Amino acid sequence: MSSAAPKGENCLVDTDSKAGDLFSAENAHPTGTRGTGMLAKLWLPKGLSASVAKEWFDRRRLSIRPWASFVDQRKFSKPRNFGELCQRVVKNVEVYNSNYTFIFLGLILYCIISSPMLLIALAVFAGAFYIIHLKSLESKLVLLGKELTVPHQMSLAGLVSLPVFWLAGAGAAVFWVFGATLFVIGSHAAFRQLEGSDLDELLMEPV
Repeated sequence: MSSAAPKGENCLVDTDSKAGDLFSAENAHPTGTRGTGMLAKLWLPKGLSASVAKEWFDRRRLSIRPWASFVDQRKFSKPRNFGELCQRVVKNVEVYNSNYTFIFLGLILYCIISSPMLLIALAVFAGAFYIIHLKSLESKLVLLGKELTVPHQMSLAGLVSLPVFWLAGAGAAVFWVFGATLFVIGSHAAFRQLEGSDLDELLMEPV
């Protein structure tokens, strides 16, 4: 006669191992044929991982100059001549490149948020790329005798979502972002006075 299943305090469930299985990267597999880990559902193509973006963002954030000094009106003046203008632009772009990068990203974010159709177009592009990429993991996608790589898949997703981007006026948005970026960064770089250390470096550079 078989013994009954353990009850009460004798019945122990290894919850830690269960939770580990759920989020384990070892069990995650991009094809979905192996493992049931949570990471399998959140798998991203190589080179597009969140860790790479976070590392780039952290590097930029650490090299950013103080915003109070960046916008200090007392340090702005009209350049005396064209030579000084060129020196300011070159040196300020080098010194404040991280600040300028965040200004550029902020303008992109503002443009996207202020245009619901552009948000829809980006969602269509992301969805199309995700579906195409999942299909390529199940079986190789071949077009004109060549296997579709990740850049090819992104191009195909862009082609599929192109009508939506056209309806959203993406071309005008791109021109607006680049125009606003050039105006803001160009004005700041041209009128922001160089720091004393920057002037010393310029004087020490060989002619």
